[in-house]
Amino acid sequence: MNLHPESSGATPPLLLIPGWGMHCGIWGRMAEQLALRFRVHCVDFPGYSNDHVVCPYDLDGLVHWFSDRWDSEYPGEPLALCGWSLGGLVALRWAHLVPHQISKLVLIATTPSFVQRCGWEYAMPVATLDEFSVSFLKNHEQTLKRFIAMQALGSENERRVLKDLRDHLCGSRQPNIAALREGLNILRDTDLRMFLPQITHSSLVIAGESDVLAVPAASVFLAQQLPNAQLFNIDGASHAPFLSHPDSVIQRMEVFLNG
Repeated sequence: MNLHPESSGATPPLLLIPGWGMHCGIWGRMAEQLALRFRVHCVDFPGYSNDHVVCPYDLDGLVHWFSDRWDSEYPGEPLALCGWSLGGLVALRWAHLVPHQISKLVLIATTPSFVQRCGWEYAMPVATLDEFSVSFLKNHEQTLKRFIAMQALGSENERRVLKDLRDHLCGSRQPNIAALREGLNILRDTDLRMFLPQITHSSLVIAGESDVLAVPAASVFLAQQLPNAQLFNIDGASHAPFLSHPDSVIQRMEVFLNG
């Protein structure tokens, strides 16, 4: 686990999991500010800035990888879990599969399904993500740039958000292309709608009103289906509200985690 400076208090630990294609440095200022009050930990997806391999590289495989690593380093200690985008899917599934490990959930720009399905229109068409995956196989660098442009689209301070995203792609070295490809498959294949009522942890759903990937209606659904959730919508934010509106996100998280 990558550790940020820890506070001296007795607060539960807070683990931050980034989105697809990003390494944990993306949390930047938010992690530093939260570390003044909480014991903040950040971790990269396997295959990004590390040599770790998960087999199978699917959502449950990632959950068990994160869960086992946490339990080996901090046995018996529950944690507050903050996931962004793909990291939010991991957080939801982790809370469902290993509920005793989780104390609270913060879900940023998260949706139970990133693609449209029967009865689910609050997402992009499957064909759009499939085309994206084909493009990734042809030119992964260009595809990553397209993806981060979609994340910043419609955001206040769009240029600054785009720069932050570009600066934190995958890590300081060439990522494992297979890990990135399987991450796209997870975004395409995952549908957690049926499990949401079973996730009873206190949860904070943070959404950007201009998000084109985890659209506002999906965030409303998520907050309604989770039995103990509250929704925080941010005007002028898109898929990375913690970059465009860091003060608002940090303040709301502090209140929630201290509650």
